[in-house]
Amino acid sequence: MTAKKETKKLNFKGQDFYIGIDVHKNNWKVTIRHNYMELKTFSMNPNPEELEKYMRKNYPNGIYHSVYEAGFCGFWIHRRLNSLGFDNRIVNAADVPTNNKEKDRKRDAIDSRKLARGLESRSLQGIYIPAEQQQALRSVARLYQQKVHQRKMTKQRIKSFLHFNGIPIPRRDEICHWSGRFIHYLKKLQFTQEEDNYCLQSLLSDLLQYRQECLAIIRYMRQISKDIKIIGSLRSVPGIGFITAFMLYAELMDIRRFNNTDALACYVGIIPSVHSSDNKEKVKGITTRHNKYLRKLLIEASWIAVRNDPALTEAFTNYCKRMVKQKAIIRIARKLINRIRYVWLNEKFYQIGVVA
Repeated sequence: MTAKKETKKLNFKGQDFYIGIDVHKNNWKVTIRHNYMELKTFSMNPNPEELEKYMRKNYPNGIYHSVYEAGFCGFWIHRRLNSLGFDNRIVNAADVPTNNKEKDRKRDAIDSRKLARGLESRSLQGIYIPAEQQQALRSVARLYQQKVHQRKMTKQRIKSFLHFNGIPIPRRDEICHWSGRFIHYLKKLQFTQEEDNYCLQSLLSDLLQYRQECLAIIRYMRQISKDIKIIGSLRSVPGIGFITAFMLYAELMDIRRFNNTDALACYVGIIPSVHSSDNKEKVKGITTRHNKYLRKLLIEASWIAVRNDPALTEAFTNYCKRMVKQKAIIRIARKLINRIRYVWLNEKFYQIGVVA
């Protein structure tokens, strides 16, 4: 009898594999790289367990590094991959190195190759990943912002509807717009066509519904923030009310993840966009990359702060001597975020009138 041949099993123990994942709702495009060589690019179901099973079968005992771009899918894929033994990170799509050909011929396969290549060359910097409880808190804050936006859009639709039908809107000195008296005035309006009456009443019903939802979310935000002490300190800053303080905490979470004020200002988006070459430098204005929830709130807070803090009033006045107010307020916002960082780090209340 002949002895059975022993088959040698695959073993990639201690070897690194770099996996770029271009995530989508219905499928993933995956690229695997090893030893500065592309092994394979393929499509698969959007399932972390299937990817883990594939890697264990074809490259057993390897060290798996994976990456995907931040987007609609959130952080659940990251947490699932980490629980399966992957060293995963999430990156901002704008930070992925891209050459001109890849920009001109954008495809899912090319995107996954870029991610895998950047991960292997260590040129990708991952973004901050909040804990699940932090993420849930942020979802509440963003839900409020979405409801406020819907409320604003409904107000614009009502005014547009009135203009379209030739109905004059009272001046603000006659009736404060969107006050209870103004809503009562709108409810009493009568059109010659019944269909127009229905449209206006429907829009007013939507507006009142959004108002109630916003109030309910604010009450819930107050309830869940009772044990968050830093919100009280942030509210001592001029221009920072409860909602702005809650938004700051929900979006930033850990102020110590920013090494300095420049890093924090860059995240918020209150830094200039600069193009410098040789001895020439061109400032293009405020950067387009920003946190869309925080930048607007901080600029609004800055307009209030310059009226309530003499030190900021003086700074704003000096800025206005050499630039328009809209540019000056951005510089005040930069000062304000610096002071917010100080209050947060030291857990102290804000002191009015301090120049530096």
